[in-house]
Amino acid sequence: MYDKINPPTTGTKITFKNGEPIVPDNPIIPFIRGDGTGIDIWPATQKVLDAAVAKAYKGKRQISWFKVYAGDESCDLYGTYQYLPQDTLTAIKEYGIAIKGPLTTPVGGGIRSLNVALRQIFDLYACVRPCRYYAGTPSPHKNPEKLDVIVYRENTEDIYLGIEWKQGSEIGDRLIKILNEELIPATPEHGKKQIPLDSGIGIKPISKTGSQRLVRRAMKHALLLPKAKQQVTLVHKGNIMKYTEGAFRDWGYELVTSEFRAECVTERESWILSNKEKNPDISAEANAREVDPGYDSLTPERKAQIVQEVESVLNTIWETHGNGQWKDKIMVNDRIADSIFQQIQTRPDEYSILATMNLNGDYLSDAAAAIVGGLGMGPGANIGDVCAIFEATHGTAPKHAGLDRINPGSVILSGVMMLEFMGWQEAADLVKKGLGDAIANSQVTYDLARLLEPPVEPLKCSEFADAIIQHFG
Repeated sequence: MYDKINPPTTGTKITFKNGEPIVPDNPIIPFIRGDGTGIDIWPATQKVLDAAVAKAYKGKRQISWFKVYAGDESCDLYGTYQYLPQDTLTAIKEYGIAIKGPLTTPVGGGIRSLNVALRQIFDLYACVRPCRYYAGTPSPHKNPEKLDVIVYRENTEDIYLGIEWKQGSEIGDRLIKILNEELIPATPEHGKKQIPLDSGIGIKPISKTGSQRLVRRAMKHALLLPKAKQQVTLVHKGNIMKYTEGAFRDWGYELVTSEFRAECVTERESWILSNKEKNPDISAEANAREVDPGYDSLTPERKAQIVQEVESVLNTIWETHGNGQWKDKIMVNDRIADSIFQQIQTRPDEYSILATMNLNGDYLSDAAAAIVGGLGMGPGANIGDVCAIFEATHGTAPKHAGLDRINPGSVILSGVMMLEFMGWQEAADLVKKGLGDAIANSQVTYDLARLLEPPVEPLKCSEFADAIIQHFG
């Protein structure tokens, strides 16, 4: 099956059923060391994960690591431009769960991004990025501890699908001509808009299937959280892009109010229910006026729609959600993308799970990570129905490679996510405790040490791993 690698002689495959992993006590897990600083941060990560599993399960569970290759290290073994060899793809498909360090974006070879390629090849549609604060981590914010969010970013659609044409290319020019001369004029709402002839052009597909399967995973995650954190916010720019981002919002609401009807309430539904709870005799029109403060200035048609919405909510869910029952449900709301950027800074404790499309999620997860200490403290997972890859969220930082100084926190915390995904919560909790206590005691690598006041002597990458293990307790 393999050309240049061999799987471990001991261990068992992880399989998937209904989108969830079935994990044996001795799973084989492929790992990609990563380029640049991967040479430092992966050994530190493996040491911490192995120590946590050993301490938590006293030898009853153990990971059999399987080294596979991607990026520059792969080219060294497989040849020029062999950034993502078939051996690696075969191993990940066979064993189901993998973890990797940062990878170089190829200069040649026809692959725009190895990370994006892996997501698309294995249909890893949910990019999951938790952002929480560990006490003692330097932050530019006064109260970073108030932010505790999980970004669920759609991973396979939007502009990241990479369908675009260069300015001046034959196909690009043909497409612009068809749009300008045929399709735009045939769509009255576009008026006399025209695409400049010297444009590059890209396609932004957002599908109902892709949107709803992401929101479904976000909702399932919300059910596992404490009641106070059971909230899912649909992030979009639907006020401008009505048929892509606006559709994402609409499809999200459709999904949650059908598949999760008993477990959730939407924000607008909660307003309608609350209005009736405060005033049992309130009319549908008066309730509509409370729900939409601009009601009196709306057209008769729009007024009728809101009144109908009020009546529908009360007729369908009052028995199951009324009289305060909705307060124990998952709250589902939506926010405009640019608004949520400032709200996670000014009102971070109002949000829990943010479900978003690809590009918005890319920006938002990095912005949230900055609040809690930067990408060095930002883990990530790419999850599909039959495969999951956990990864560092930062770049390769080649100037620091081999110096044993970079922060391994991102990969270590991605390992925590992997352990939690596997159901090995006891080991995951040990790592979180060890890392949190090390940081609280100012035992940190240079990136954090230089920001502390007063600055402290930094630990090496390997020493930080040792400090985490020492704080397991």
